[in-house]
Amino acid sequence: MSLDPASPLARLLDAPMRPGRVVWIGLRPVRRAPMQVVEAATLDAEQGLTGDHYSSRTGGARHVTLIQSEHLSAIAAHLGPDAVTPDQLRRNIVVAGINLAALKGRRFMLGDVVLEATGECHPCSRMEEILGAGGYNAVRGHGGITARVVSGGMVRLGDAVARAD
Repeated sequence: MSLDPASPLARLLDAPMRPGRVVWIGLRPVRRAPMQVVEAATLDAEQGLTGDHYSSRTGGARHVTLIQSEHLSAIAAHLGPDAVTPDQLRRNIVVAGINLAALKGRRFMLGDVVLEATGECHPCSRMEEILGAGGYNAVRGHGGITARVVSGGMVRLGDAVARAD
């Protein structure tokens, strides 16, 4: 269903958004291997996130996974521990200060890199293994988004995250 661009809802969806920032970057070099925390990473429009085992395997729809740092606290609150760390959730990039759900179906920038949100990043069955009983359900609705790389480049800690269109 297409939204009438002149509708009040369309105007609200296009309203300005405060930019966020990149606060954590991690690569999954091979399946089940510990995450490699890095200060910068290369994103390529054909291959996705260089050095990540999902690179080029997903036809572009899941080049990179992102989650809000604010959701780490929400997930932890559902489980009881003091904190849930980004590497436990196995997402590539953690952002702060921007609502990723507001980027649904849109292009956005991480520094100079252009990404397009392609869907929600649902939890996998490993969440029970990693976070313990209830881990899968704690992450539901808080797992972040998947995105494809439209225009590649480097993403670095501290880079701005903002809607491109």
